Amino acid sequence: MFENLSDRLERSFKILKGEGKITEINIAETLKDVRRALLDADVNYKVAKQFTDTVKQKALGMNVLTAVKPGQLMVKIVHDELAELMGGEAAELKLENKPAIILMSGLQGSGKTTFSGKLANMLRGRKNRRPLLVACDVYRPAAIEQLKVVGEQIGVPVYSEDGNKDVVEIARNAIREAKAKSYDTVIVDTAGRLAVDEQMMDEIARLKEAINPDETLFVVDSMTGQDAVNTAKEFNDRLDFDGVVLTKLDGDTRGGAALSIRTVVTKPIKFVGTGEKMEAIDVFHPSRMADRILGMGDIVSLVERAQQQYDEEEARRLQKKIQKNKFDFEDFLSQIHQIKKMGNLKDLASMIPGVGKAIKDIDIDDDAFKSIEAIIQSMTPKERQNPEILNTSRRQRIARGSGTNLQEVNRLIKQFDQMRKMMKMMTNGGAKQMMNNMRGMRRN
Repeated sequence: MFENLSDRLERSFKILKGEGKITEINIAETLKDVRRALLDADVNYKVAKQFTDTVKQKALGMNVLTAVKPGQLMVKIVHDELAELMGGEAAELKLENKPAIILMSGLQGSGKTTFSGKLANMLRGRKNRRPLLVACDVYRPAAIEQLKVVGEQIGVPVYSEDGNKDVVEIARNAIREAKAKSYDTVIVDTAGRLAVDEQMMDEIARLKEAINPDETLFVVDSMTGQDAVNTAKEFNDRLDFDGVVLTKLDGDTRGGAALSIRTVVTKPIKFVGTGEKMEAIDVFHPSRMADRILGMGDIVSLVERAQQQYDEEEARRLQKKIQKNKFDFEDFLSQIHQIKKMGNLKDLASMIPGVGKAIKDIDIDDDAFKSIEAIIQSMTPKERQNPEILNTSRRQRIARGSGTNLQEVNRLIKQFDQMRKMMKMMTNGGAKQMMNNMRGMRRN
């Protein structure tokens, strides 16, 4: 995410390296390169020009402290302006009514249906809400079925009416159903088209007027760059939506949509989709995104993701087992599953300051733990709970069952045993050491 832009901006700041102070001449050269980097990232031309003009004014108006080098000051100014460009502060959902109604809008293929499920999953898990998904895409083949599959996957009910093409009637009936069954949030998935057309706009405008949603969200594929911004403007002119959702931000996006859309439509980016899993959804924090664009990582978001998977009672149970040297393969497998729930592994690693640049050319597969899981799952419950009984014949059987070889099984068991001993020796920081060991096991 934003790798090319990050590299270009870093090269731009090097122009000021070694300079004693900021002058109109050296800053003009730097900002010319910054503007070129933004345009290459598919940022709107007017937005890029306005951005560099603002940075220039602020930079020339500042006295550089002796402890701060011009390049460092420029990074600080660009960071603050990037955050401001993307909205400044995170924008919360307004969910005041009972039930609160969220209307999803966007083009076909933008990821509306999947994101509706992610949002329902997030509201249920993090906010303790009782959501109801509503299938109002009555045109696309299998759209209703897709939403039902998503709903079943996350354990959230889906309201639909087979054969009914009146989306206003479906939505109103769904809201009555929500009131009757005490669902406090209604998420309405609507139809998209391959391009903006009057029929689609008229229908969703009528739907919005009829159900008066608390939030109308525009879902857009961030990989479409400036096209995403132009489409957002057309939708906003008709719908006056409340916020933007950027999907597929984990893909090969140049960042233009994220950096331009707030200025063009004057509506905040509220959420981003960062992967295919139902947990791959983040509240959009402009300052944290600016950190990542400038290669500073995003440790706060990383900690938040970890906390979402953190179970205090489970942690106490594990600590007791570690102290007694009883940590087993069942516990280890559980920890792997929790890490995988946090999201794309490369995306997680890039949140650690200084790591993003180091791993940009390294392919980190989401199935990095696949062989480890296969080996553990090929063990019997007794073997997982008592690793010391894993003799040669058992190990050979496990290798055959997991599709690996005896050397791989031996290596995993040896590393696991070393990890157990180390964890027992440590009174604090055991979890950190375990993570380091797991990374080493994945690399080998």
